[in-house]
Amino acid sequence: MSRRCDLTGREPGFGKNVSHSHRRTSRRFDPNVQQKRYWYPAGGRWVRLRLSAKGIKTVDRIGVDVAVERIRANGVRV
Repeated sequence: MSRRCDLTGREPGFGKNVSHSHRRTSRRFDPNVQQKRYWYPAGGRWVRLRLSAKGIKTVDRIGVDVAVERIRANGVRV
């Protein structure tokens, strides 16, 4: 599963782990991406969206209809 939010576009960040001896090794900061199912009234069906935690809060605030339209505007098939 791709670690990218369909709505906000959040994706992994990269950085370094720094040990006590100050040795640096590469690491990856993954966003908290979940698959969530919503009832999409305009389409009369359920849609499964891959959203970050912030994306889920955004859908709760703006509604599923607006969120699906924004996701489609980004070129993602829903």
